[in-house]
Amino acid sequence: MTFFKPQFVIAACSVLLPVHSLAADVTSKIDAVMPKVVEWRRDFHQHPELSNQEFRTAKIVADHLRSLGMEVETEVAHTGVVGTLRGGDGPVVALRADMDGLPVTELVDLPFASKARGMYQGREVGVMHACGHDNHVAILMGVAEVLAGMGDDLPGTVKFIFQPAEEGTPDGSVGGAELMLMEGAFENPRPDVVFGLHVFPFPAGTIATRPGGLMASSDRHQITIKGKQTHGAVPWAGVDPIVTASQVVLGLQTIVSRQLDATLTPSIVTVGRIEGGVRNNIIPESVELEGTIRTFDAEIRIDIHKRIRRTATNIAEAAGATADVVIDQGYGVTRNDPNVFRQMSPTLERVAGDRFIEASQTTTAEDFSYFANEVPGLFLFLGVAPDDPTLIYPNHSPRFYADERALPVGVEALTSMTLDYMMSEQ
Repeated sequence: MTFFKPQFVIAACSVLLPVHSLAADVTSKIDAVMPKVVEWRRDFHQHPELSNQEFRTAKIVADHLRSLGMEVETEVAHTGVVGTLRGGDGPVVALRADMDGLPVTELVDLPFASKARGMYQGREVGVMHACGHDNHVAILMGVAEVLAGMGDDLPGTVKFIFQPAEEGTPDGSVGGAELMLMEGAFENPRPDVVFGLHVFPFPAGTIATRPGGLMASSDRHQITIKGKQTHGAVPWAGVDPIVTASQVVLGLQTIVSRQLDATLTPSIVTVGRIEGGVRNNIIPESVELEGTIRTFDAEIRIDIHKRIRRTATNIAEAAGATADVVIDQGYGVTRNDPNVFRQMSPTLERVAGDRFIEASQTTTAEDFSYFANEVPGLFLFLGVAPDDPTLIYPNHSPRFYADERALPVGVEALTSMTLDYMMSEQ
């Protein structure tokens, strides 16, 4: 994955939000729940589960939400959990945390390091919370306890969405946020707004976000070049799909560099796999290319798809070969609603102070986009990088390390956003 660098501190927002500072009892509730949040986070980190296998995690979450008196739905999109906390007649706020780990063997020296093993695509693998979802689950469980403790003083309703398979389903089927929505996660009641966060390796306690596109769409392309097999010593007797595939790879790079208006939005077309042939002196019948497409604009996304098909098809035809192009649409652009961003900026500035910054766009992707396409949303990055630079590694690294000093910032941010949004809409 490619990560961004935070850029600049957000200036004071001109939109006035009705003042709703955390009441003293809510602040004390956050302080009181933090030992549990740390304990939960360490437990989840030590016992990660792969996508759609989050059975233990989901049970702990569901039991906790039930203990707080919530209405709880389980097995949503296989292992997802939805808790509904009903308060006053104010807005409905949805809060989301993803639960799944990754097929990564942990190399961090921690007393609670993961030793878990699992099966991924038919192979036994190490399993690790290398993207920090253990933090997300623990933070949201803490927020749930704080808000449930407000009792009748809660001015609206909160839906707690604990989501499986954000990292994708093992077999490529529909899952995660998309399937949770299909199975009614945003029904009865429907949220007015959705908030979420993700830990990233910049200074602990930083909150980074921006209006509009924050994270890119992510699509997969697969191109099969079919030629005519022949002896490697007589290439004129066949059609060489390897040479043709090489020309297609180069042609695809001109889509972004020479065909799109570079001033409009960042875009990427990558070929990550090229496979064909079995022997040094045989020109094969076919070659497969596979890669990813990233952009921040819906129209440009579709335009890139058309250009990929045209480029591959025409280059192949020019060589006497054929190109079969398949594009699987993945996650859409994770887009923050500009009005919600402006509305919540004073809250986030209050929580994080000068560590509330405007983020650059990042070409990584998130299926929080499905939720934010249904209702206005705001997605945050929470910095978890330690002070020691030798311990800073990117998400998905076997050495990814999350500094627990960020946990109370995450709990306070989601709690404050929920309460301030509810009060502002009264």
